[in-house]
Amino acid sequence: MPPTYEASIEYAQNQDRIDTLFPFRERFLFPQHNGEDVRYFCGNSLGLQPKSVSYLMEKELQDWAKHGVEGHFRAGYPWFSYHHFYTDRLAKIVGAGKDEVVAMNTLTVNLHLLMVSFYRPQGKRYKILMEAGAFPSDQYAVETQVRMHGFDPEDAIIEIAPKDGAYLIEHQDIINAIKDAGETLALVMIGGVNYYTGQFFDLESITKAAHSVGAYAGFDLAHAVGNMPLQLHNWNVDFACWCSYKYLNSGPGGVGGAYVHERFGNDPKFFRLGGWWGNDEKTRFKMQKGFIPQKGAASWQISNAPVFNMVAHNASLDVFEKAGMKALREKSLLLTGYMEFLLKQVTHLPFEIITPADPAQRGCQLSMLFKEKGREVFDLLTQNGIIADWREPNVIRIAPVPLYNTFEDCYRFYEVMMEIA
Repeated sequence: MPPTYEASIEYAQNQDRIDTLFPFRERFLFPQHNGEDVRYFCGNSLGLQPKSVSYLMEKELQDWAKHGVEGHFRAGYPWFSYHHFYTDRLAKIVGAGKDEVVAMNTLTVNLHLLMVSFYRPQGKRYKILMEAGAFPSDQYAVETQVRMHGFDPEDAIIEIAPKDGAYLIEHQDIINAIKDAGETLALVMIGGVNYYTGQFFDLESITKAAHSVGAYAGFDLAHAVGNMPLQLHNWNVDFACWCSYKYLNSGPGGVGGAYVHERFGNDPKFFRLGGWWGNDEKTRFKMQKGFIPQKGAASWQISNAPVFNMVAHNASLDVFEKAGMKALREKSLLLTGYMEFLLKQVTHLPFEIITPADPAQRGCQLSMLFKEKGREVFDLLTQNGIIADWREPNVIRIAPVPLYNTFEDCYRFYEVMMEIA
């Protein structure tokens, strides 16, 4: 039975009192507006800073000062093996084995590295299928990858779009397009959650469909990781990559992440670009010719772990470990449902919610498409201490993040919306 919501401050505050995740809010730093914490609904663009970041950063600075180069082995978190400290916690978040994930580089760098391995067109199998309206970096990466192999993007890229007059892509249209492409399809590369609408795609069945025609399946999980329950290994996904500065709260430009299924990561003959940090750690300092990939996704590393860049990631993953994705998802369903309920009471402003109404097809993002006055409404929200996200040409995105947003935050957002003429 769906929850019974009420549009009242008393209801919202009572929900916060019984929320077992409410104390996690105290682990984050909030921007200020007129001396008070803002109502922050922009975690789908940049997450808040965990309070422990400054302490952990200072520890790394002290280790650098104390040990110099020996910090690679003597630091509290030795820099030589720094990326290993994340694998267990990352694996839980994305539903993978610890050797199938690695924190490295940034999102689009990882996407290019993985496509070098998984997009290797041969004969008539050369096409890539993706969603229309994907985030621009995905579009650019796919476009330039097909050009690198000598193909015309207009021919080699299959884009699946919503039907006329709709905003969401129908799942069956994706499956049908995969089947229609058949033996010409080399790769399916879709964003797990569409950045604009907040639509979550059925990754398991898309992967199965791709494999049924002999293609690989990979996903950009920038808006899914830390937001949606994922089971990448059980879904048999071939590869995925993500950023960590949105729901994973790891700072602007924070270290990215990658997943590679063990059948590829544990196969030294499967092609990947070589780099010193991806080489077998036992032979790394022999300085010999011949790239020997270490086990798992870590063999896709090119360069040293960016330690200072990864400190915030360490801090945030600690919070996720303590909260747990199961509890976070349960709260996310309630919190996003409450925000949706409240927004439906705002009938005097010309917008509609274009995010799926089915909770299974969305995370904690809601996208409001305005027919007019969208930018004016956004600016008024900002002036009232509410941080949302504007996306051209006419969408306000909001994300009630379960780690640090509250039911009262949602009510205060609704309160301001009701006051806008």
